[in-house]
Amino acid sequence: MKRVIETDEAPAAVGAYSQATTNGSLLYTAGQIPLTPDGELLDDEDIATQTKQSLDNVMAILDEAGADASDVLKTTVFLADIDDFSEMNETYATYFDDQPPARSAVEVGNLPKGVGVEIEAVAIVDEE
Repeated sequence: MKRVIETDEAPAAVGAYSQATTNGSLLYTAGQIPLTPDGELLDDEDIATQTKQSLDNVMAILDEAGADASDVLKTTVFLADIDDFSEMNETYATYFDDQPPARSAVEVGNLPKGVGVEIEAVAIVDEE
């Protein structure tokens, strides 16, 4: 059975989607951009700061579902400019020190609200 995950510790959805959904075994987050829970958009910040906020949002959603970074199986990182990969990766690595998840990182033509990065995750959850 599908269950919606919502937390005030990450920005509210800005469209017709949920912050995350789970079936009790896997959790899928929506893509998280550098938007604070209070609604401050960090689009003018460097990519490291944008990556940190995006991942802080992912971690808050995971926490709400009873999961953490060690439960993440796969992430997808969308970059407005692939030349930002190294800077993004430095920040990203601080969240996944031990046994990092599988990851895809791709350059896209445009991201919501003109940000430089968007990150989504798939994680294991145990709702027994």
